[in-house]
Amino acid sequence: MPAAGGYGVPDNRLMGDRLDDYRRKRDAARTPEPVPERAPRRGRDDRFVIQQHHARRLHWDLRLERDGVLVSWAVPRGLPRDQGRNHLAVHTEDHPLEYLTFAGEIPSGEYGAGQMKIFDRGRYHCEKWREDEVQVTLRGKRVSGRYVLFQTRGKDWMVRRMDPPPAGWTGMPELVHPMRPVRAARLPADDDAWAYELCWTGTRAIGYVSGGRLRLLSGADGADDAGDADDAELTRDFPGSRALAESLAPTEAVLDGVLVTLGGTPQYLIFDLLWLEGADSTGLPYAERRELLDGLALAGPYWQTPPHFTGGGRYALRTSREQGLAGVVAKRLDSPYRPGRASRDWLAIAAR
Repeated sequence: MPAAGGYGVPDNRLMGDRLDDYRRKRDAARTPEPVPERAPRRGRDDRFVIQQHHARRLHWDLRLERDGVLVSWAVPRGLPRDQGRNHLAVHTEDHPLEYLTFAGEIPSGEYGAGQMKIFDRGRYHCEKWREDEVQVTLRGKRVSGRYVLFQTRGKDWMVRRMDPPPAGWTGMPELVHPMRPVRAARLPADDDAWAYELCWTGTRAIGYVSGGRLRLLSGADGADDAGDADDAELTRDFPGSRALAESLAPTEAVLDGVLVTLGGTPQYLIFDLLWLEGADSTGLPYAERRELLDGLALAGPYWQTPPHFTGGGRYALRTSREQGLAGVVAKRLDSPYRPGRASRDWLAIAAR
């Protein structure tokens, strides 16, 4: 196989060994990365590693053992989990086999500076290996399946999943309109059947988190049965978008919340979970959705999950008055999420 593209066995008389480019970019005295001095020696050609790399921008590095080195691609959004999307994969320099177990902090100022974690590793079976196309089956603890990498231009490649996702997997919805409460004059009588959230004044926002990226779209937040989501792009208006998404990575989710300003600081207050890791959660009762949401432990400098109160509507309404808020939203514990609809399963009660 020819040496072009870095896949064939090179002629050392002409071009040195396959780690020359890797060594040129690294100073062994300054980085904890392995920098072997000897030329690579062929291994088993069946191992892979995926590293989650918190560099200037979060990405995942896919590395396949081939001819004594790890042929590598940087995948900004990670490997796709279903067949419906292709992800960019940028071909990078070959890495030494010692990188199969490398994790650590690459110092600031060095090439690839940032934290490197092992996301998954395992064995792979090669179905095709050409200069412009690689087909493999990965067998790891977190990533398994058939994937194809194909070159589009220069170092730019794409990666696509070739087989179906696991049974029960549903793709992330492209657009979800928010459920809306109906105005009510008083608290519900069957207090124990409801949960209560403080009513925040701001912009309703649905958050789509995938591949370490967050996209925020606005939705109408009327407390009655009028109005439709306007789906305006809000991502640039929220300074915590990158940090929130990277804190969740590699988890993928669809969130419902509101953008507010507290003490002069923009905040995304998240109160519902609509899709998580391939599972549509809108059909689950509110109590179960909140349990899943709380399990994500979403708390940071620009985002949080506000508390909710099971029962105790009068206490929640008094708290709202004391904090100068508009009131509370009462939500039935057994209510599903009804996208784009107003429902009496959610009641907005004004503080007076």
